[in-house]
Amino acid sequence: MPASPIRKLVPFADGAKAKGIKVYHLNIGQPDIETPPLAMKALQEKHIGVLEYSHSAGMLSFRKKLAEYYSRFDIHVTPEEIIVTCGGSEGILFAFNACLDAGDEVIVPEPFYANYNGFAISSGVVVKPIVSTIDNGFALPPIEEFEKVITPKTKAISANGSWRNSTTRAKR
Repeated sequence: MPASPIRKLVPFADGAKAKGIKVYHLNIGQPDIETPPLAMKALQEKHIGVLEYSHSAGMLSFRKKLAEYYSRFDIHVTPEEIIVTCGGSEGILFAFNACLDAGDEVIVPEPFYANYNGFAISSGVVVKPIVSTIDNGFALPPIEEFEKVITPKTKAISANGSWRNSTTRAKR
């Protein structure tokens, strides 16, 4: 399992900051908007005696709301068909392990989340990147680019949001 490329870069960023160089961290999905004051107030006023784990699939009330939300887009899923993860990494790893077998290939628009390669290795899956560029706001490449890398081992195309996040940030 390779080390996370993100973790490899941290010492360089820390060294640059120690020299007084301004570093812009684009390496982790930290929120870049302020948490709503109402949410912060609710957390501050909530007495939590024990911080316990939630249900392993995620809180049922949240999964119900997600199912309602998706139905607005004509995507019909039940709360039992939804699993809420702690973050994108866990979700990607679950998807690879649930949907792909060792030796299968997944096409992923690049740039992509750096840990895709590690997750693929741990699942025995091969990542087949296709390049998107800043020139067009990291839009998905034309279908012909996908077709060029499809083989009999191709079992998935991932469009999980890494490229959308890059596009959204580029437009801000």
